[in-house]
Amino acid sequence: MNRLTERLSAEGKILSIYATAGFPQLKDTLQVLKELENAGVDLIEIGMPFSDPLADGPTIQESSTKALMNGMTTELLFDQLKEVRNHLSIPLILMGYFNPVLQFGVEKFLKKAAEIGIDGVILPDLPLEVYEREYKDLFEAYGLSMIFLITPQTPESRIRQIEQASTSFIYMVSTSSTTGAQEGFSEGSMEYFKRIEAMNLKVPTVVGFGISNASSYHQATSHSKGAIIGSAFIKALSKEGIEGIPAFIRSIRSSS
Repeated sequence: MNRLTERLSAEGKILSIYATAGFPQLKDTLQVLKELENAGVDLIEIGMPFSDPLADGPTIQESSTKALMNGMTTELLFDQLKEVRNHLSIPLILMGYFNPVLQFGVEKFLKKAAEIGIDGVILPDLPLEVYEREYKDLFEAYGLSMIFLITPQTPESRIRQIEQASTSFIYMVSTSSTTGAQEGFSEGSMEYFKRIEAMNLKVPTVVGFGISNASSYHQATSHSKGAIIGSAFIKALSKEGIEGIPAFIRSIRSSS
């Protein structure tokens, strides 16, 4: 059992935070990750900045643009994280788009990720069929979990296919729009969460998109194993800096 599956199988709900590598400043990556673990998060998604994102809302797009302007690259990110396991014990996931991974070299990317102690990868634009045909064996060889996304429009048959291909969790996108904080979930979103919960999938689901505070966090986790916060964290980091991380995490955990 690896770090990711061990944490997901433990009692309690998961709080995952998305943090853009190289933001706010180029050399902040490791310090942000350390502060997040110290503040009590369960899982961190390290965002790999990309110039042409598909699903990211304006806040995360802006953080990626800033990180790229700061000089962040895939090679540099691996260099920054080469000793990350000397400092952090929680599961770490790399999240980004497939083009930079392809340019870097897929096997080279997976090998480096495994060497530094990454547990999983999220590549929203890598189709399930392409993954299974061309890359599944590589992911398995390097012990990395590929995490797939579902949306309110994903048919049950497709969800079952994703369930069979998943080894850690399914990323349950709360909405069909781009990422971004919102005040709470609609009745339709809550029905979607309940519908997926009723499928009794063999791997847990973690909700992402639209979670910004304690209320939306508790809504999201009422029918799933956990929730992911991205845009709201990036905004807080921009405003309060690294020193504001503990207070932000406490605000999400309140009344939990």
